[in-house]
Amino acid sequence: MSEAGAIGAPRGIRQRNELAAMRALHRFGRLSRAELARILGLNRSSSGHIIAGLAGDGLVREVGAVEQARTSPAHAGRPGIMIELVPEAAAFLGVEIGVEHITVVEIDLASRIVARKVFPFAGRESDVETAVRQAVGMAFDGLAPARLARCEGIGVAVPAQMDRRGFVRIAPLLGWENVPLADLVRAALPVPMPVLAENDANAFAIGASHGRSEPQSGVTLHLVMESGVGGGIIADGSLFRGAHGLAGEIGHLRVPGTGEPERTLEEVLGLECILTAYRTVSPAAEPSFAGFLADVRDRVPGAVAIAEGWARALAFGLIQACRIIDADRILLGGSVAALYPLMAARVLHHIQAIQEPSFPVPAIEANDDETVGPAFGAACMLHRRYLSAESPRLADDAV
Repeated sequence: MSEAGAIGAPRGIRQRNELAAMRALHRFGRLSRAELARILGLNRSSSGHIIAGLAGDGLVREVGAVEQARTSPAHAGRPGIMIELVPEAAAFLGVEIGVEHITVVEIDLASRIVARKVFPFAGRESDVETAVRQAVGMAFDGLAPARLARCEGIGVAVPAQMDRRGFVRIAPLLGWENVPLADLVRAALPVPMPVLAENDANAFAIGASHGRSEPQSGVTLHLVMESGVGGGIIADGSLFRGAHGLAGEIGHLRVPGTGEPERTLEEVLGLECILTAYRTVSPAAEPSFAGFLADVRDRVPGAVAIAEGWARALAFGLIQACRIIDADRILLGGSVAALYPLMAARVLHHIQAIQEPSFPVPAIEANDDETVGPAFGAACMLHRRYLSAESPRLADDAV
């Protein structure tokens, strides 16, 4: 962008420069005026006009040297004034409608989680209108008028096959088919605002890659393991959806040696399968997943045998996926991902036993907070939109 865009040029160009500045502050955190000007490719005078406009709108603020040294030791000793986003200047809501729960996340302009709520939900017993009404009600319940006024939209994530416009073709685990989900959410909102809807695994992938301080390269497969298994692919920092939005969906792979007919990967890895098997070996009156994890940790034979079958199936699924997309990283999310750290060595053993030695083994990690992955990603979709060429800040200008 040219320096002329900062002063005297059309309003739309100035706003694009403002968005570029906000993206830089989101990515790198606090920056000096000189650092921000260098990143934008503007002189300090032109950059100053950009900062002044954003500050006038309450989106950025100056942080004095004393405060900077106190809150950010890495910048201690740097003289002068730093610029940062005002986190409370905007809010973005994300909702995950799952089979057994609805999760709501609110993030701020710095894409930090400021509120999270998880509610039990009988997804298989609820029609889509009821599910949407409950999810929207939970998202806005208790949201103060000031925060509602700053809300820049809501994202919804569901385990479903859906298009880019938020139309659900089929959601087998919820029993939905041919549902205009995004339109239903818009109709249920207390006030008009942008709405985006996405497959839960794609939303998880977006959230896991959003706001990284370093450009993301390579290929990452994101798996969400709850009642089913969903997959999303990030390639060189961008979501790869495939022709119909189904890229990465390895949950429907048939797993050899699991009976006749062979079961799918999501049937073997999903929470319901684990608990069904665990009930047959646990003496507890009401066996739970937390109890199962504790038994695996304590090396209780019955639980370990179930976990071993899970590890073998996961290794099989990862190998099949990686031979197609050549992933260098795999991130596991959802409640069942908590099992992976206990079985990581066994998963690696099965991968090495099954695949050809010449193929590399990707890095495999479990998401740090498995309870809010897709909901956080759904909120990040709106945050990303707010800082993009689709930003409502450009609504009155030609894009």
